[in-house]
Amino acid sequence: MSLLGTRLVPTGRGSHTQGDTQYGLDRVELLRWRPFPVRFTATVETSMGRGENWRLWLWPRRISQRDQIMSTKPAKTAPRYPTPALEKGLDILELLANHPAGLTKSEVARSLDRTVSEIFRMLVCLEERGYISQSRDGERYCLTLRLFKLAHEYPPTKRMITEALPIMQQATHELNQSCHLGVLDGGHIVIIAQVDSPISPGFYVKAGAIVDLMHAATGHVILAHQTPEVTSRAVQIWCRENNAQVPRDLAAHLTKIKRQGYEERESYQVDGIVNVSCPVFDDRGNAIAAMTVPFIQRIGDQTTPATARRVLKQATSLLSEAIGGVAKPLTTD
Repeated sequence: MSLLGTRLVPTGRGSHTQGDTQYGLDRVELLRWRPFPVRFTATVETSMGRGENWRLWLWPRRISQRDQIMSTKPAKTAPRYPTPALEKGLDILELLANHPAGLTKSEVARSLDRTVSEIFRMLVCLEERGYISQSRDGERYCLTLRLFKLAHEYPPTKRMITEALPIMQQATHELNQSCHLGVLDGGHIVIIAQVDSPISPGFYVKAGAIVDLMHAATGHVILAHQTPEVTSRAVQIWCRENNAQVPRDLAAHLTKIKRQGYEERESYQVDGIVNVSCPVFDDRGNAIAAMTVPFIQRIGDQTTPATARRVLKQATSLLSEAIGGVAKPLTTD
């Protein structure tokens, strides 16, 4: 029996182990190389002896072609600085975010390919910190609103929402249409603020919603008014997350949006809706958000998408100025 980069030294039955855990040798996994020898004791059951304690020395060594480590799991990109406990906690939060009805301990463990004992303390910690809560029967775990609260307390977002809401409310009353504000987050759009139409019927996108970057006027407007580096990175993330190629006309479409300063097109998801969207600029003239009106044409109402476009341009100019950004001059169509 041999392990790459290890030396077995018998220590005699009953010897002291490093830490409080004894490992069966067949369960020892070399997760990463260390720049110096590491010593610990393992309980070994081989033809050399059963149940004897052996001291293992691990040291770095260049892997040759004949030194192969066989993995029982699909290869994963090793994190730069491994933090197993933190990774388990984040995995749980991300998993529960996709299951509004909650999951039991065994379902969480099975979904993450871990044992219940591995995730139990994580669940207890997250519950004590207020990130998750148990159902009344104590069987299922669900996310609380703590993450939502933290996101809104992040200074740039909180300030933008505070400044945006009065402006958005004014726009919705002028148009009798709903309005929402979205920001770029990786390869998708997150709606951080929303105001309902003052009259019914209406259509709205709720705050906190995550929208596909390639199927949102909000996303296209932000991409069109961002730096090439930011736009390229967002598109690459979208491609990787969706395992898809970008639309062939994306570059031409973004160029058109930047030239005219707004987006106006039929909804990608709902018939009868025309999305009108304008950018919100930072102090460098790059779009950090976009304000969008999902426009519904009501019978007998003289308001048109052109009206929404005019009101939105004024609203986003006011918001850009309020947060210290560049208020682009209003132009007529």
